[in-house]
Parts: sequence; structure tokens; C-alpha cells
Amino acid sequence: MIAPKARLTLWLAAIMVLAGCASRPVNEPIARADPASGYRPYVLIPKIPNNDPTTLFLLAFSGGGTRAAAFSYGVLEELRRTEIVADGKKRRLVDEVDGMVGVSGGSFTALSYALYGDRLFSEYEERFLKRDVQGWLTSQLLNPFSWHKFVGGTAGRSDMAADYYDEILFQGATFGDLMNKGAPAAIAAATDISTGARFAFYQQDFDLICSDLSKMRLARAAATSSAVPVVLSAMTFNNYGGTCGYQPPAWARDVADPDARVRPSARSVQRYKEMQDFQNSKERPYLHLVDGGVADNIGGRLILESLEQLGASASFREEAGVGGVRRVVIIVVNARSSPRTEWDKSENPPGMVSQLLQSASVPIDRYSFETIEAIKDRVQIYTWRRDLRIAQFRLAGATEAEAEAKANAIVPNVDLYAVSVSFDEISDPQERAYFMELPTSFVLPPEAVDRLRDVAGRLMRQSPDYQRMVRALGGTLPEPAGAATGR
Repeated sequence: MIAPKARLTLWLAAIMVLAGCASRPVNEPIARADPASGYRPYVLIPKIPNNDPTTLFLLAFSGGGTRAAAFSYGVLEELRRTEIVADGKKRRLVDEVDGMVGVSGGSFTALSYALYGDRLFSEYEERFLKRDVQGWLTSQLLNPFSWHKFVGGTAGRSDMAADYYDEILFQGATFGDLMNKGAPAAIAAATDISTGARFAFYQQDFDLICSDLSKMRLARAAATSSAVPVVLSAMTFNNYGGTCGYQPPAWARDVADPDARVRPSARSVQRYKEMQDFQNSKERPYLHLVDGGVADNIGGRLILESLEQLGASASFREEAGVGGVRRVVIIVVNARSSPRTEWDKSENPPGMVSQLLQSASVPIDRYSFETIEAIKDRVQIYTWRRDLRIAQFRLAGATEAEAEAKANAIVPNVDLYAVSVSFDEISDPQERAYFMELPTSFVLPPEAVDRLRDVAGRLMRQSPDYQRMVRALGGTLPEPAGAATGR
């Protein structure tokens, strides 16, 4: 029998031998950035079959582990059940979705739907939602014979997680595999841990670092978007910025113009500065990315900034090919939790670990709230700005038709619909507390998964904003359906 000390020595020797193989995947460079090709929403959306080109339909899926993945999946199920009439033909509302931004747990649903399409509705539960993903990851972290995967080399714990996600869900698929599927564009959002800037998995952001997203595995994007700091390792990417002739989009050129007549939004200016920073590969040859929730836990910031950029730059609208859009739909799916505490009933403050966890989650939740409200405010401001322009031109003597035409050149005639889906909208206190108490982990009881799917659909049907949007698209709300029947 081998003595305990000898057994430990053998384990350590095995780890040292294997550690040299623990190298991370290296993202590939591009020789020249081509804004007309690659995994870009404005390239992909026209390829979606029978999709209404006058409606831009966007989904934002928040972080929150399996809780977020199941909740966002329930939203897709409800969109699948809802019928609308387009060009005299009945269609499912889910077929109108143009793009999805997913953060952490929400990124798994977004990327999986882009990959599998309708197959998702028969496979996602078994492949991911009702699987003990957390248990497997924990067992690997505690197993000495798996340590060579993230000890002594450039790979880390998140790389190990990415390999597992590939095995159970993504099966080696890359963003290049999504290019001709006719599926909505799916963007996984991450955070640059050095600066706190958002970095997303679509070619526009990969142009900044002169890298080819098409070769990137979906599993690696999902693992990066869900790489919770400390618990999982940051994902490292090579930065080749400044070597591929990258040219900023029209809105960025407008922001940089010192003679611009209209003051750009502060968010656009800040984003332009971040874009410049990413291109500095001499000072930043590597990027270390973590969970997207650190920068924006609901994925709505990217959508909000895009709306502002489109609204502020006519040349950018033309460049992005959205001049014919007359309706924008944004559904924000926020699976935030808020477990109750008894801290305020005691004179003694919470412990150090509790304070540390709370100090991380509270700012994220506050920031998410502000983002959702900013999107709603944007809807109102957009309408107000256009009405004001029409009134100004009318006062100057223009006819109603002339005033509308002039106003449209500045603020396009677009109807905006913003729908928020969150546990905060559950009316029953006990039921709301149940969902707010669900943990942020990659394992939940099957009953909890089903309840999350069910409540997502119910909240959508009860939402006046959602009802208004469905009616505007010529649709009717489906009859309620239980999670366990007819899904």
C-alpha cells in the first residue's frame, strides 16, 4: 500500500508533468477589418427568412446562472406561442427576433437559440437547464487529476468550464457556424477587468483588437461571459489592435468631430474612448475578460448605446442599413434575485464575507435598474424630440407633410416599444419572494426551472407594454399554458 505522503508526491509529480500542456486557446488575428463581412448584426439580420425589415426586434437576457437561463428561455417559449399577422400571413412572434444580447447565464440561452433554432425547445432542458452543471465544475476543481488543466500554464478554470459547455451543449460550434443559419444575431457580453469596459462577442468589438471572431467557439464566449471573478478565472485574449486598418463607424467619427453642431451623448463619448483604448495593443497586448455582469448585468447597455448612436448619426443609420426601420421592440429580461437578510434586526453588522458579496451585488442591481429606466426614458425622449421638431417646423411655416419630412431627417419616424420582464412585477408577495430567493448558480431543482419558464410567459402576457406591442404587430395573446403541459 502506498503511504499517504508518497501518494501526495505522485499526485504532485503528475500535475507538474501535465501542467506544461495547460495552454489556452489563442484567438486568431485578421489582416484587415472588413465592415461588410463577419458576425455582425447588420450583416446577419437581412438573412433571417421572412423577417419584417421594418421592425427591429431585440432581446436582452440578464445574468444569474441557471435562474437567468431558464427565465430567458421562458420568454422565448412565450414568443413562440404568440402569433402575429405579417403581410397577411400568420407568423410566430419569435420569428421576428433580430438580435439577442446575453450576459452570463442569459448568454447560454441566446447562443443556444442562435445555434439550434427550434431544436432548442426540445433539447435545452435536458442538455443544460436541468443538468447539475455546478456539481460537475465543483468536482473537477476538487479533483487533483484535473488540476493540470489550469495549473502551471496559461489556461484557467474558465477554460475547463468552456470545454464542458462544449461537451454538453455547443458541440464545438463557432460563430462562423452561425453565419448562414438565418438565425437572430446572438451576442455574449463580457467585461474587461482592467478598465471595466464592456467587450462583446460580435465582430464589431473584435475589429477593435483585429481578431477573427468566426473561429471563436461559442462555448468560450459563454464561459467568458459567465466567468465570475474569484470563483472562475478571467479569460485571456490576444490583442492585435492597430494592425488591421480598422476604421471607426460613422457615429464614432461624428463624436470625434470638434465642429459637430449637436452635442453627442456622454455615453457615446465614453464608448468612443473605450474603443480607442482597446486598439492600443502596444500597451495592452492581452485582454483579460470576466463575467459581463460586472459592466452590465442585463445586456441593455449595448442596446441603449446603439439606439443613441443611431438616433444621433444619420450617416450611421445609413451605414448600418436601418433607414427603413419603422418600429423597434426591446424586451429586457431581468432575472435579478434579492435574498432576504436579517441584518437590520441585529445591532451587529454582517460578517466580512457577507459584506463583500453584498457590496458586489448591490451596485450591479442598481446599475441594471438605471439601464432599464434609461431605455424606457429613451422611448419617451425619442417621441418627444420628434414631436418638438415637427412643432418647430410648423411654426416656421412648413405644411404638416413638410414638417414631418424635415423632422424625419433628424429624428426618424420610429415607434419604440420597451418591455421589462422581471420578478419585481410578480404581484403575489410569497411567489415573488420564492423567485427572489433562488440562488445564482448553475444548478436548480427541475421544479424551479419549470416555474421560471411558466412565470416568464405569465409576466409577459400581463404586461401592458407587451400587450400594446403585440397588438401593434397584428398579434393576439395566447391562452395561458403550464410549464409542464404543451411546452
